[in-house]
Amino acid sequence: MRKLGLIAGGGTLPAEIANHCRSAERPFAVMRLRGFSGPEMRDFPGVDVGLGELGKCIKALKDAGCEAVCFAGNVSRPDFSSLKPDLRGLAALPGIVAAAKNGDDALLRKILAEFEKEGFAIEGAHEVVAGLTLPIGRLGAHSPTEGDGADIARALEVAREIGRLDVGQGCVVCRGLVLAVEAQEGTDAMLRRVADLPEALRGSSERLRGVLAKAPKPIQETRVDLPTIGVATVQRAARAGLAGIVGEAGRLIVLDREAVIAMADELGLFILGMEPARP
Repeated sequence: MRKLGLIAGGGTLPAEIANHCRSAERPFAVMRLRGFSGPEMRDFPGVDVGLGELGKCIKALKDAGCEAVCFAGNVSRPDFSSLKPDLRGLAALPGIVAAAKNGDDALLRKILAEFEKEGFAIEGAHEVVAGLTLPIGRLGAHSPTEGDGADIARALEVAREIGRLDVGQGCVVCRGLVLAVEAQEGTDAMLRRVADLPEALRGSSERLRGVLAKAPKPIQETRVDLPTIGVATVQRAARAGLAGIVGEAGRLIVLDREAVIAMADELGLFILGMEPARP
């Protein structure tokens, strides 16, 4: 079993992966990204690294005997002019900046290439932790009604289309009307916008209507950036009056699955996994 280097950003996913490795007795070390990684990651062996400290990160991974790396957690796009790179980071920075001009996916692919150049295998979070993604069918107690079917189809269609255009991963549809699409602000901010719309356009706590759909971009580097939902996603969808959340089976990460199911059941939302789109 090859030793894993977990490059940890923000959110709960890095700890979920680290705890899985610990319980599975898989050796690992954590590279805690300064300014993003949460305090809970200090419970695991590893070092702190800055975004520009590529050399320090690679040396720490090699010193720890890591053969593979997994990128997990939230990391916002940096202001490249404010980075303080080390020598290895400085050498890679021009190519990274150039890639960033072509979108987030090009940026991620370039970063992964730097680690692959050093001999590391790249493992997606869903490859490290089996069962991390949404299965086909219903997840939880609630099912979509017949009336939700058209919104599900429309929301997935739009989510996939904005992904093709490299805009975002999410879309909200209610009664056939597109209420919001996700761009750089992220899913949480999009759902807050929907919650601020008049109830005439969306559902309410008394009458849930509409669907949040999330789908990966066709060009997406799925080893790093699969769409994700968690407990907060379910709560914000409920505040927006939505009836449910839908995604592509095997291509949507569900963080803290038992808590997500419990929250969706309590709030009356369905979570549904659909067949992935064909290439």
